[in-house]
Amino acid sequence: MRSPALLFLALLIVGCDRQVSPQNQAEPASAPAAAPAQKAGGLDRTQAGKAAPAIEFKNGDAEDTSLAELSGKPVLLNLWATWCAPCIKELPTLAKLSKQANAPQVVALSQDMQPQSTVAAFLDERKIDLEPFQDKEMAMSSELGVNILPTTILYGSNGKEIWRYSGDLDWTGLEAAKLLSEAR
Repeated sequence: MRSPALLFLALLIVGCDRQVSPQNQAEPASAPAAAPAQKAGGLDRTQAGKAAPAIEFKNGDAEDTSLAELSGKPVLLNLWATWCAPCIKELPTLAKLSKQANAPQVVALSQDMQPQSTVAAFLDERKIDLEPFQDKEMAMSSELGVNILPTTILYGSNGKEIWRYSGDLDWTGLEAAKLLSEAR
């Protein structure tokens, strides 16, 4: 018989490698058939050169926006959820990055189905200074074939993907700085 501690450890290790739906969270729409499978974690350049999807999502004022509306400078799109521990761990580093000179525009796009006010309150409670962007339908994750949270994608100022990174990362650390130096 397996011990509860062993089961807990296994669940902890698995983390947010799949969008497992907690209570009140529906399963996301499946990825389009043409989307290649995403790597298990780390850096992925297989989608480099693809245009950012024209998916609309809500900005902090609950108005529709899109990545195209944010063009003109590189954009770092982070797909996360309030129920994802690795996502929560990296959010403060994304907030710090967003305040750095010459940093790409950081778009931390919540994949939560709760009202947007819940996402805003979540960030406020943790004193994470990021705009509460939200994609309630998880359309961006689906369109991009993302099945691991967090996943962060760097788009150049031309709106084309440079790379994606699945799993959490210290976005103020050396590894991130090296990756972000590719922004153009």
